[in-house]
Amino acid sequence: MIQNNIQLQTLNTLKLPCIAQYYAEITNSTELLQALDFCHQHNLKPVILSGGSNVLLPSKLNTLVIKMAIQGIDVIDESSDEVVICVGAGQNWHEFVLYSTEKKWYGLQNLALIPGLVGASPVQNIGAYGVEVGEFIDAVEVYDRQKKQFSVLKAFQCHFAYRHSIFKEDPARYIITSVTFKLKKQPDLRLAYGDLTQAVGEQKTPENLQTQVIAIRQSKLPNPKEYPNAGSFFKNPIITQSEYDLLNHNYPTMPKYPQADGRVKVAAGWLIDQVGWKGKRLEKVGMFAKQALVLVNYEDANLKDVQKTYQTVQFDVQQKFSIHLEPEPVLFDETGHICLHTA
Repeated sequence: MIQNNIQLQTLNTLKLPCIAQYYAEITNSTELLQALDFCHQHNLKPVILSGGSNVLLPSKLNTLVIKMAIQGIDVIDESSDEVVICVGAGQNWHEFVLYSTEKKWYGLQNLALIPGLVGASPVQNIGAYGVEVGEFIDAVEVYDRQKKQFSVLKAFQCHFAYRHSIFKEDPARYIITSVTFKLKKQPDLRLAYGDLTQAVGEQKTPENLQTQVIAIRQSKLPNPKEYPNAGSFFKNPIITQSEYDLLNHNYPTMPKYPQADGRVKVAAGWLIDQVGWKGKRLEKVGMFAKQALVLVNYEDANLKDVQKTYQTVQFDVQQKFSIHLEPEPVLFDETGHICLHTA
């Protein structure tokens, strides 16, 4: 089951070259326990790899990389209004969204075409077009490395917030094996975000909503197979109302998204565009011409190339707006530990 010296370049969407000293693909709970036992015997800190769409990998990982490949989509409860489905962590996210729409299970249509696997969706609490996945998660099945047992975390225990969850608070503790979703059987369309209302038009159905979300994303975002990328690279910053008012005085066209706590979310892509980085490259890496929020690996870049570019973008935005952009992807060092994004 354990393989040696495996190249991970095709297993991360930024296509960063990385040799894993040890590698294991996990399809069930027994294999996961065996892999963790291997780590314990060799004093290794495992790296859990999902779809590779939200990670920054070093040139070497001197540890065991565990690729989660647990499959399955199982209905575990159903009523006239809702359906509860347990989905394996290794299931492709976009394919699951398409499948849910085919089955007339509603709620996830705004999240179509987001890269990655189902098991990664709760970690970032992935979101798009006014919807976050945490709204539709009933529970997350995990292996708790602290308690050394499998357990179930209900949604309220997951601490879901904007691009945040308990799995980011304590990344070394939980390994997600499956996610249970509670979806609706009656359409409840979310159309109040960006240009979605106009795109959907008069045909207000979940199927058309999904079609338009896919079309919009394809028109703005690069295909990772053609332009290796990690999706939206920076989080949208959340600032105080007074900070926004001060900036808005000088930049009246700055988009804003009021938050429930009185703060304001501002668009990172807009900030990056304003400092001239949309479509700009720094050697092998740049920000995509159609969407300034997406960092692209144009020429076989490595981690240092990526860091040089995104840190320069951070500096330019900080200088102009006094706003710090926080990268979304998780950064690993060679021992498998998660690092802070520091210059």
